[in-house]
Amino acid sequence: MAAAVFKEANVEFAECDCCGLTEECTPAYIARVREKFGGRWLCGLCSEAVKDETVRSEEEITANEALDRHMKFYEQFKTSSPPANPAEDLITAMKHLLRRTLDSPRKNGPTTTTTPTSFVRSKTCFSTV
Repeated sequence: MAAAVFKEANVEFAECDCCGLTEECTPAYIARVREKFGGRWLCGLCSEAVKDETVRSEEEITANEALDRHMKFYEQFKTSSPPANPAEDLITAMKHLLRRTLDSPRKNGPTTTTTPTSFVRSKTCFSTV
């Protein structure tokens, strides 16, 4: 019986330059992320937020400009006081996010507005054989 030998991947801890989250990553991955963001390392959540900021921006912006916007937003969020009613604020924030996402123009998508397709109701829920 042959024994399987697993080589442990060389992993390091990397701390996000924006939010401070620490992740375990390979040195190659850390280097790719730093190359993408001008020497700064971002966690997955912050890098997705930067990508979203780039897509949602009305004018063409660079990744560094989007990163600066996200870092400014994060600093404002971090220094704000906790909400008086967290559950209600979460519901309001999710509603706002949903509306913002649905109303957000897409750079690569069609520029014309289309009406959503409606569902067609069948006469019966049983299939015919």
